[in-house]
Amino acid sequence: MFDWLEDKGLLYRKFRVIKAEIRIVGVDDGVFIPHERGFVDVVGVVFRGGYWLDGVMKTKIEVDGMDATQKIASMILDSPHYKQLRVIMLSGITFAGFNIVDIHELYDKTQLPVIAVTRNKPNFDDIRRALENLPRKKERWEIIRKAGVPVEVQTHEGEAPIYIQTAGLRLEDAEKIVKISSTQSNIPEPLRVAHIIASSLARFYAEENTK
Repeated sequence: MFDWLEDKGLLYRKFRVIKAEIRIVGVDDGVFIPHERGFVDVVGVVFRGGYWLDGVMKTKIEVDGMDATQKIASMILDSPHYKQLRVIMLSGITFAGFNIVDIHELYDKTQLPVIAVTRNKPNFDDIRRALENLPRKKERWEIIRKAGVPVEVQTHEGEAPIYIQTAGLRLEDAEKIVKISSTQSNIPEPLRVAHIIASSLARFYAEENTK
């Protein structure tokens, strides 16, 4: 499926073939109240390319905490789908506020290449100012800095571009994967569906708590 390559001391994977049915786990979080202590559901959905949903997994992370990388890695490693997965796709690198995923550490822990996708190019000046109000701000900023500069990708002609950051694979392979899996919109389908499920869970719990 892929070969190991080395660039500047970092190992990464070169896919020999990227199939239309490549198994991707898309990860997104649910709705939460900013700056309020608590935990947020994080959902992973397993897709074959951008067409077939094969499974769902879930974990919880702390709002503005520091546990996102470990919790997401454990969720994936403990899943019965793990051995079939080829790529992790994240909805950005910040979850539950500023609980930031270290994409390089996530790659090291799971041995699966990581692609973080955002609709808009992050404003790093605004992000750095927001971190001033949080503990371990230097550590958080270093994780963001390590993720690298987001790269613009056009998944559909005539639609808005998306932005990606990667760990463990070549940029050209990441671009092919996001294009293959963006079947219904400019956003890869694993992430679109993960967002729907995570948001629905949050609404369900909110309604249950008001009964």
